[in-house]
Formats: sequence, C-alpha cells, structure tokens
Amino acid sequence: MSMSRHLRLAATVGAAAVALTATAGCQAAHDTATAVGKSDSIAKILARVTDRTEKVGSAKVEFVTDPGQGTPITMTGTYSWGKGLAYDVMMDTDAAQMQALQDAPKLRTLMVDGAYYYNVDPQPAGPLKGKHWMRVDVSAMLGEQGAAAVEKNGDPTAGLRYIGMSKDAKDLGEESVRGIKAHHYRVTFDKDTLEAAGLSSEDKKNLLSSMTGSAGGIDMDVWVDGKDLPVRFVQVIGKMKVTADFLKFGDAKTVTAPPASDTADLSEQVKAGQSGS
Repeated sequence: MSMSRHLRLAATVGAAAVALTATAGCQAAHDTATAVGKSDSIAKILARVTDRTEKVGSAKVEFVTDPGQGTPITMTGTYSWGKGLAYDVMMDTDAAQMQALQDAPKLRTLMVDGAYYYNVDPQPAGPLKGKHWMRVDVSAMLGEQGAAAVEKNGDPTAGLRYIGMSKDAKDLGEESVRGIKAHHYRVTFDKDTLEAAGLSSEDKKNLLSSMTGSAGGIDMDVWVDGKDLPVRFVQVIGKMKVTADFLKFGDAKTVTAPPASDTADLSEQVKAGQSGS
C-alpha cells in the first residue's frame, strides 16, 4: 500500500467515528423536540439529552469503528465541541494500517484547526525525514463540503441531533453499561421516516445512499444515565457500526497543533492520491 493510501485510510478512520452522521446535513438540535410520528415523552427525553450533552462541550470517549470488513478500529481520548471540533486520541496502528510509519501498537492522532495530525516515527528520507508529526488537511481527505460538514456536524454527540426524528422510537428499559445504570432507547430511520422528517433533498439523498444493509435503514441506540447524559451511543448504517462510550464529560484540555518545525504537511500528497485512485 502506498503512503497516500495509508494516509487516506488513517484519515478515513479518524473521520468515520465523528462523521458518520455528518452526511445527514445540519438539522438543529431542537428538531428532536418537534420530531414526527412518535411519543412526546421519548422526544422530550432525547431532546434533553441532546441539549445537555451539547452544553457540556467535551468528553473522554472510546470509539470503536467496525467497517464491516477488516479489523475494527478503536479510538480513545478527548473530544471537544462548541468552539470548533477537536480531538486528541490514541488509535490502533495495525488496524489503521499505519505500521509503515509507526512501530508502536498505538498511534496518537489529533484533529484541530481543520487538520489531522499523526504522531509518527521520524523517517530516514522523504517528507517525514526527522519529523514526529504528519499533517493532513481534513479537506484533502473529504473535500471542502465534507470538511465543512464534519466541522459543523461531526462531534461525538451529532447523532443525538437526529435520533428524535425517527417515527419508530422504542424504550427498551434499564440496562447496565460499564457498570452504570442507564435507560436504553432505539430508533430506526427508513425511507418513510426520512420523507416525514423534513430533511432537505440533498440530506435525504445522502442518507438513502447510506442505507445499504438488508434492513434498508439506519439504526441508532442510546443509553442515558440519570443525569440525562449518554453513556453509550451506537449507529449502524449498512455494514458499518460505530460505538461511542462516553467515559467522562467535561474538563477537557485544549487540543493544540504540534510544533510546525516538527511537522510535515502531506495534504497535497493525499489530494494527489485521491485523484489518482
């Protein structure tokens, strides 16, 4: 696998966990309170969860992204939102197929100021010679429109903004998640739900194109604690499954970019690799 393909995969993995629902557009969080076709009680609960989570602004999260083929990839670390999406996480080097650039089993990855940063081993030659960090613009990976969607709608809580829009919401009762008592809710988006939810034509097109599973829909599950905060959030689109466990809310340190002198920018190489694939 070429370096550009390594970078593309790592950037894709880094984006997948936070951008799975970004293709759904930019509906406001309060849409959950005006969702159609389901009970007001669940809608109000999910609206409170959305509002409360957005106000906290940061959390330690463990993401597991299972693309449906290959090895699931785990990312654990700090995410912040509200003043621009940023994260500082450790991810599986092998699963991200970044072994060529990092010998350690875990790869530190940052997203800040519209770019991904990967903590790599200094290389003996090439653009990464003597450098500990590799930079790739989010737009180089996802395009300008995709980068804007991630920035506006790609934080770990973004899926909560849509969960109340389904007309098929279920209360599955209390369960224990990581030793925490939580209430489990499940919603399903299907083609009829999208027609009723008031999404734009482009939003519906993007979501419909994601519905490649046998059920032809998108499933979302959320487990809510006694403080109206999510403990776990799971999204399934086709064969892809993303699980986010919220380990701790608030008190996140500010994510800052590494020193420019120790960073190599490979955005242009990634763009070239994209156009040449």
